[in-house]
Amino acid sequence: MKYELYYWPTIQGRGEFVRLALEDACADYVDVARLPEGSGGGEAALLQWLEKPPVGHASFAPPFLKAGRNLIGQTANILLFLGPRLGLTPGDESGRLWTHQLQLTITDLVAEIHDLHHPIASSLYYDDQRDEAKRRSAHLRRERLPKYLGWFERVLTENRRGRQRCLVGSAVTYADLSLFQIVAGLRYALPRTLRRLEGELPLCMDLHDRIAARPNVAAYLASPRRIPFNNDGLFRHYPELDA
Repeated sequence: MKYELYYWPTIQGRGEFVRLALEDACADYVDVARLPEGSGGGEAALLQWLEKPPVGHASFAPPFLKAGRNLIGQTANILLFLGPRLGLTPGDESGRLWTHQLQLTITDLVAEIHDLHHPIASSLYYDDQRDEAKRRSAHLRRERLPKYLGWFERVLTENRRGRQRCLVGSAVTYADLSLFQIVAGLRYALPRTLRRLEGELPLCMDLHDRIAARPNVAAYLASPRRIPFNNDGLFRHYPELDA
């Protein structure tokens, strides 16, 4: 099956968690909004499917995925659907639910990272909420990031299956790919903060490096398909927020 991913064409954002799963599995997919408008792509195609989808249920916001006549929204929900189809989730129900739970926790963390630079409203520019962002950044850096990342470190520590630690079982799941993206994004957005935390997170750092070295992921990261981090996306680097 050829999948159609719908997300904004100039940022990684929440769509990147889906892209990583598709790329790691070498899935047949098209990133619709990154196609030329003459080929049925661009933001116009994205907005059309967002407002009046020809099939399936309308999503509140991107990303969403078209798979046959299914239209699936919300990052964690998309990955719940793709996981067994791409070989990125355990075969048993308990394992699938645990993987989904991990992804939902990553979704919570993503929301807190986003609100670092938009603590008042997404509709306001960063410059309109700079003071509030500085105050929020202190709490995120000192309290929330250590709590979230420390918990993932604990999950990796307690999962002793396999020669190399994964979050679930003995094989890589989409949750591992998503944790890789969290670490990569924080290295861009809050490099000083992450350097201070790395010593307490050896398994998270090792997981990041192993995911980056997976052949399909490495090829993707080196390709133009991987949109560079930038200050329009989810992970933004404002030095004043990384004190």
